[in-house]
Amino acid sequence: MTAIPLPRRLLAEFVGTALLVTVVVGSGIAAARLSPNDIGLQLLQNSTATVLGLAVLILIFGPVSGAHFNPVVSAADWLLGRRSGTGMTVTDLGAYAIAQIIGAIVGAILANVMFDLSAFQIATKDRITSGHLVGEIVANAGLIALIFTLARTGRAGLSAASVGAYIGAAYWFTSSTSFANPAVTIGRVFSDTFAGIGPGSVPGFIAAQLIGGLIGLALVVVLYPDAAKTADDVVVPHHPDRPTPSDIPQQRSSS
Repeated sequence: MTAIPLPRRLLAEFVGTALLVTVVVGSGIAAARLSPNDIGLQLLQNSTATVLGLAVLILIFGPVSGAHFNPVVSAADWLLGRRSGTGMTVTDLGAYAIAQIIGAIVGAILANVMFDLSAFQIATKDRITSGHLVGEIVANAGLIALIFTLARTGRAGLSAASVGAYIGAAYWFTSSTSFANPAVTIGRVFSDTFAGIGPGSVPGFIAAQLIGGLIGLALVVVLYPDAAKTADDVVVPHHPDRPTPSDIPQQRSSS
């Protein structure tokens, strides 16, 4: 089966990741302004917008690129499928990661501009604690396990709702508020607002995210030894364009 051309997939990953970070950062700015004295309410507002925004973005861009929006997801896709000939190539993996990271930075800048802040900022919020790192491991392990289990069990069509719901829950049950994404983590460096993260915290967060991704993938392989067969369907099946009803010749009635 011929894949959708790489430039189209990279555009989907770039725009999708950019908009995801815009949702995360923009809703964080709005929450801090609307509820300046209630951090719990700020987090509720931020997480609700992220859940809804992520689900919509998966629906829009998933059929083109799979809607990874996350280098850990792309890396797990490549790692799982590399021996069976499914999943991403290493070239595609590198291109996806670059598009995702650049998109995330652009998304943070866009959020800053929308709220009349300085476009180029560097966050000063230090988030690095041992508890936060454990939270990122847990968040990523669960995310990877969910995504690849849905693909293996033929339920990838539920990814928009399921992934959105998981990330929303992980905002609250992890100490780190579930960054769960190296690209998003890097993007959030460029906004010194509610959702920002200081540069010094980034290496530890990314290391924890990669470890969590490996744990989640190992769990999937143990539970579903043949999971590699469906690596192409992560997060959303993204196959070549299928003919629309108008492209299919209509059979004339013989009467």
